[in-house]
Amino acid sequence: MLKIALTQRIALLVLLLVAVVLTMTTLSQNNYLSAPYSPSYMASTLINLVPLVLLGLAQLLVITSGRGGIDLSVGAIVSLTGMVFGFAYGEWGWSLFPALLLAVAFGALCGALNGVLVAYVGFPALITTLATYYAFRSLALVINDQQPISTQPIQDLYSTAATVQLPFLPESFPRVPLGIFTFLIPTVIVVWLVLARTTWGRRLYAVGTNDVAAEWTGIDVRRTRFTAYVAAGAISGLVAVVTVAQFASARPDAGVSGTGMALPAITIAVLGGVAITGGIGRVAGVVLAALLIVWLNAGILLAVPGNTGSQLQLLALGAVLVFAALLNGITNRRYGGTQ
Repeated sequence: MLKIALTQRIALLVLLLVAVVLTMTTLSQNNYLSAPYSPSYMASTLINLVPLVLLGLAQLLVITSGRGGIDLSVGAIVSLTGMVFGFAYGEWGWSLFPALLLAVAFGALCGALNGVLVAYVGFPALITTLATYYAFRSLALVINDQQPISTQPIQDLYSTAATVQLPFLPESFPRVPLGIFTFLIPTVIVVWLVLARTTWGRRLYAVGTNDVAAEWTGIDVRRTRFTAYVAAGAISGLVAVVTVAQFASARPDAGVSGTGMALPAITIAVLGGVAITGGIGRVAGVVLAALLIVWLNAGILLAVPGNTGSQLQLLALGAVLVFAALLNGITNRRYGGTQ
């Protein structure tokens, strides 16, 4: 049983998810929470799931590429790209689809800078992405004199973050955020297909497992690793559009306020079974880990309302990160990794 729990990360995450929901539901039924922990409440919190899953997938790609791969700059890319998108769609009069493509392309360009420095120049990923984090964050602040962009077209985007009633289901069924269908599901499917069904995906796992052996087999290690950072940047650009829609404003601090978006994304990736040493990681694990964090945080806010609850969320996030790292370490030493 212990071996299954350690090596089958998907099964473990499902068990933890069920445990969290049952615990919070029990507390709610006994009036220990400030509001009901109901299906409708759980569905409404899924709006937080979209950026977390997408950035978790971005971290999955770069961490899986190996050699200490990590991207601390994703939150700053979200902030800077969100401002660029805000200018294009909110002030320059671009239509939505070209502005969306610009955001993805600009995010990919930011990721390409990370990729060049890490894959071709040979800088450590931690130092590189920390440096670009500061650079992108500063640019996001100065590009519009630290002011958000909240023109009418930007405010109208809030409708894309609204909840919708699922077809063919009774009206009593909880409404789900539209972003689940417009951003999350398509991105999850694309990343899964790329990793599981393409040559590049197999090369990425090979490079992350042993880049020397991969190079001997003819794989262009540097190009593969570079592309992982480009893809992570592109996903971050997509998240920028999501955050602009959710806030109804292009904010220069959207991805860096508080603890930022990078650390929760890294936590989700590690909890989802992505090996920090590279070469191991599954899309399903990232999705389930993000869902676990979202519903755990939602329960904490009901149990401890106000600022104290927000601080306890950070404590829980840190505890989850330590737990995930410990779990991965034990699994790698005893069983050779997760599945």
